Amino acid sequence: MNNRWSFLILLAVLSPVIGIFFGAADLPPKELYQCVVGQCSTQINSLIFWEIRLPRVLVGFLVGAGLAVAGATLQNITRNGLADPYLFGVVSGAGLGASIATLLFDSQIGETLTIFGMLPDVSFSIALPVAAFLGAVFAVTLVQALAATSFGGRGEHMLLAGVAVSFMLSALSHFLLFLGDPFAANKVIFWLMGSLARTELWYAWIMLPVVMGSVLLLLLFGRRLDALLLGDENAKTLGINVTAIRLMALAICAALTACIVAYCGGIGFVGLMIPHIVRRWVGVTSRALILGCVLIGGSFMVLVDIIARSALSDQEIPIGIITSAIGSVFFLLAIRQRQT
Repeated sequence: MNNRWSFLILLAVLSPVIGIFFGAADLPPKELYQCVVGQCSTQINSLIFWEIRLPRVLVGFLVGAGLAVAGATLQNITRNGLADPYLFGVVSGAGLGASIATLLFDSQIGETLTIFGMLPDVSFSIALPVAAFLGAVFAVTLVQALAATSFGGRGEHMLLAGVAVSFMLSALSHFLLFLGDPFAANKVIFWLMGSLARTELWYAWIMLPVVMGSVLLLLLFGRRLDALLLGDENAKTLGINVTAIRLMALAICAALTACIVAYCGGIGFVGLMIPHIVRRWVGVTSRALILGCVLIGGSFMVLVDIIARSALSDQEIPIGIITSAIGSVFFLLAIRQRQT
């Protein structure tokens, strides 16, 4: 087991280093080293390294880690290995909130803040995740209400309500795109496919406390989350407040997913695939699962982003397309395994 953890830590360290070497511009290893120590040979190379490649690798790792942790948490609290933020309605809810903010209030916020002497881009960067978080909370609340009224409140049936909510909120987002300004709608459509192409360094500074805070909270309540795996009745006999723990976990998943979707769009199926891989490597207990998801999820997203940047010579593939293609096959294999 120690060898496995050592390998995962090594993978988490090497994948960002490898990711820095890939990009449209050709930067030799010597030049990259000079940029690391602050001695880039040209201003353009400095811009490529510090403003494009390094932020993209850091944000990509945080995105993969956050989505994997959210997926593992949803799977544990629902006792359903097919649960995922994308299928659970959380991504659709966050996407709806961010779409509303982008399409309806972007220009108004910018004009208002310009009058008061503030920077529109910086302020809207805060308004966007707030709107996404509110949308995610709305989706979680709706899923919880539907599960309680239509499925008897059983955690393992919440996925059914999540799928229904996901389709409904996605339909609302598409309707807003249909009614919105064509240029704004085009920007949102690219964003909804999921991409790290427009990543900036301050994205990482916003995501880092959200991801780290969520991981620490989940580690702190790890034993209580493990109790939910025994079933609600058994968890109650152990003195666990099942409703409170489940709502707390859902709120954490909403915060993680909303922050990621707000800046990188809808990157699906990462939260479905990575927890299954981690369980085979390090076990099913919540604390080991969460730490494993951070290491493997972050590394996976960085490596997939390399494919997105390098697969086509003249353009970049939105990363959400690649993860959805891989995840759909994984989803079918998971369903088949559950039936055997």
